[in-house]
Amino acid sequence: MPPIIEVHDLSKTYASGTSALSGVTLDIREGEILALLGPNGAGKTTFISILCGLVTPTGGVVRVGGHDIVRDYRAARALIGLVPQEIAVEPFETVMNTLRFSRGLFGRKPDDAHLEKVLKSLTLWDKRDARLNELSGGMKRRVLIGKALSHGPRVLFLDEPTAGVDVNLRREMWAVVRELRAAGVTIILTTHYLEEAEEMADRIGIIDKGRLLLMQDTAKLMHEFGRKRLTVELAEPLAELPGALAGQGLTLSPDGRHVSYDYDTRADRSGIARLLAGFADAGIGVRDLETEQSSLEEVFLRLVEEGA
Repeated sequence: MPPIIEVHDLSKTYASGTSALSGVTLDIREGEILALLGPNGAGKTTFISILCGLVTPTGGVVRVGGHDIVRDYRAARALIGLVPQEIAVEPFETVMNTLRFSRGLFGRKPDDAHLEKVLKSLTLWDKRDARLNELSGGMKRRVLIGKALSHGPRVLFLDEPTAGVDVNLRREMWAVVRELRAAGVTIILTTHYLEEAEEMADRIGIIDKGRLLLMQDTAKLMHEFGRKRLTVELAEPLAELPGALAGQGLTLSPDGRHVSYDYDTRADRSGIARLLAGFADAGIGVRDLETEQSSLEEVFLRLVEEGA
C-alpha cells in the first residue's frame, strides 16, 4: 500500500533569509499516528502549514493521497483536517452550526448524520445546541477536532492538541485520537509532551533547525537509543564505595543505601554480571535490584545534542 503522504526534499526559506526546513524527506503510512518532536523554532509548525496548504514551500515535492499539494491543491486539501494550536472559534455560534459551516467550506453536502457521529465520538453530542462561549477550554478544543473532521478527511493534523489542558482531559484526548486511528484516520501530531508521543505514537520523528534528525518506530527508538538504570538496594548502608568498585560509573545515594548504574542497552555486555561479582568480592550484601528504562525525554535531548 502506498503511503498516504509522500514528502521529498522539502524546504522552506522565508524572505528574511531564515531557513525553516531543509531537505526533509519522509513517507507517512496510512492509518498510523506519527509524532513530530522538536524544540521551539525547529520547523514543526512550518512543516504542518506547508502540508495543509497554508504556506508555500521553497522547494521539494509533497503528495497527499497521490495529489501534489501545489498543482492539485483542492484535491489534496480535501483529504486533510487541521486542528491548530490556537482556539479560534465564533463565540456566539452553536457547536452543530460550527461543524456545518466547516463542512460547507469544503463543498460537502449537508450531512447531519455524519456530524452527529463526529460529535458523539468527541462526547459533545449533548452540547450540540450550546454556544461556544458556554463551553470549557477542553470542550472548545474538542470542537476544533470536530471542525477538522466535519468533511471526513483521511489525514488529521494536530498541532499541540493538548497544550494547556489538565492531565485528565489530556488522557481523554488520547482516547479520542486512538479511536480516530482505529477508524482509519492517519494522525500527525506535534507535541511538547514527550509522554504523549511515547504513549500514543506508532512512529516518532525528531526535527531540529529545520532538519529531520530521525524517523523511527517508537518501540525501536526506545530500544536502540534508550538507556537503562540499574538500582541496587544494599543490605547495609555504605559510607563510600570501596576502591575496587571505583571507576565503574557507579553512584552512591546520599543515604548510602542505594547504588545506581547506567548502561547502554545496545552494548554486547551490560556489565551487570561484573558489577554484582564486584559487590560479592567486596562483601557487600544486596537486598534488591530494580531496572528503569530511560524516558523519551532523555532520548530526545541526546539526539538533539548529537545533531547540533
